[in-house]
Amino acid sequence: MVRVAAVQFATGLDVTANLATCLRMIDSAAGQGAELIVLPEFCNHLSWYESREHARRLACRHGDPFLNAVAGRAARHRAHVKLGVTLAREDGRVTGASLLYGPDGALLGEADKQVLMGAENDHLDPGTAVGPVVATAVGRLGMYACMEGVISEITRGLALRGAQVLLNSLNSFAVDEASLHVPVRAAENRVWVIAANKVGPLLPADRIELIAAGLGVPPEWLHGAGESQVVAPDGTVVARAPRTGEAVVVADVDVALADDKVRPDGTDVLASRRPALYRPIAAEPRGRTAPAGAGSVAVAVVRPGARPAGATELIRRTAESGAELIVLPELCGVTAGEAARAVRGTTAHVVLSEIRDRAHDGLLVSAEGVLGRQRKLHPSARQAGRVTVFGDGLEVFELPWGRLAIIVGNDTIFPETFRLAALADADVVAAPFTPSEPWELQSGLLERAAENRLNIVAAGHDGPDGLAGAILAAPRDFTLWTAWEGPFTGRISHPIVTPVKNDDRVVCADVHPAQAVNRHVSRGTDLVDGRPWRLVGALLEGDR
Repeated sequence: MVRVAAVQFATGLDVTANLATCLRMIDSAAGQGAELIVLPEFCNHLSWYESREHARRLACRHGDPFLNAVAGRAARHRAHVKLGVTLAREDGRVTGASLLYGPDGALLGEADKQVLMGAENDHLDPGTAVGPVVATAVGRLGMYACMEGVISEITRGLALRGAQVLLNSLNSFAVDEASLHVPVRAAENRVWVIAANKVGPLLPADRIELIAAGLGVPPEWLHGAGESQVVAPDGTVVARAPRTGEAVVVADVDVALADDKVRPDGTDVLASRRPALYRPIAAEPRGRTAPAGAGSVAVAVVRPGARPAGATELIRRTAESGAELIVLPELCGVTAGEAARAVRGTTAHVVLSEIRDRAHDGLLVSAEGVLGRQRKLHPSARQAGRVTVFGDGLEVFELPWGRLAIIVGNDTIFPETFRLAALADADVVAAPFTPSEPWELQSGLLERAAENRLNIVAAGHDGPDGLAGAILAAPRDFTLWTAWEGPFTGRISHPIVTPVKNDDRVVCADVHPAQAVNRHVSRGTDLVDGRPWRLVGALLEGDR
């Protein structure tokens, strides 16, 4: 067991005062026995500069008093210490750097932030290389920072290169970091995550009222969201700090648990990946256009239950009530012919799945019959022997109201699958699946919607924690940098959730396909096109 700590605190414009805070908090964590201590992002100075020259002048340099003091504290306590600072590079760049110091005070690894957030693009330079996985006495450690955890590629790459523990330094106001973006990275990769966020104002205190007024939000929403935490490989948060105030959260972790990548059904979440299919993720961004349709679309999940005899009547009533898209759980016993007859006289489309000729296919059905097929892409131990033929790509179907992708079965657990849907310009994803672990509906599908700005209609059989699926709608209100219709909620890219419970037979909601077009989470930061597409080599290794 290794005792780890996530430390949260506020910083300001005074570099000397910020250093004193860092050292005091390291002392506090070490005093509680922590052998691995994670500090927030931008520990040296608020992420607020007048110019690039100003940012460079205030940035740290290797061997300067600030970093030497942190290294000395690591050596004093015989601890590993990770923090985020701005760093002046010898080639003239200024980066947001994650630095890891060992128990002898030596610099063990550094990683420049690859995805910058908003105004960071004005005064910092993105990283040009992937961060290392550092083998230490407390485990194999990977580092990332804040916005890098709002997309999946960077943490996935670290896990594929062998990281057991991911160290995340944040400088974030977003309340959904703690509830969504942080824990999902642990669960989808089956690794530990230690995440340290800021509290207090993230902008100069004497300007925050004016800035808040310009953005149209209360000033308290421009404070760090806290809730620093330690997350286990199954997505369980084992320790969490409060929303506000300085804090040190400590947990004893069994690092070796991160070496087990096998789901309860026997599927290895990394070994069952299909790297040859993921090449579009490494392609240069090309932008996207709005769907042909407009306005809202009524969608529905219909769950026939263990005895699907009355399924066609459920589908018929749902279609006649106005649902344009009806999604059924995978392999629910309804045939394509039955679905087509059930929607006769309506414009509804039904998505269901079947196994035929050793392939598991998602079917798009209208009153005219089967309009398209999407073959499942990834193997699963649950269907070993029954399904041995897999698809060679993801299709997008043009419908009157937008573009639809179908993601079948356990393809839903792979972040790469939904990224392919976003890159193919899907607006809505239909997912007939079977949930088997709590994280899939607590954070997994929500994150797929959030990090890709996708609408998702997921229909499953009975699942853990009483949940069988969800309808996830991309909201019009989207972070601080777009005009809001309602009050700002502190969420960065969270979908609107309509849960589907185990007892539900029919659940309906509206989605807006055109909302999937706006992926700009902040000025200069695009959730999809801003992915570090040049640096995703680990995702493509082991093609098969």
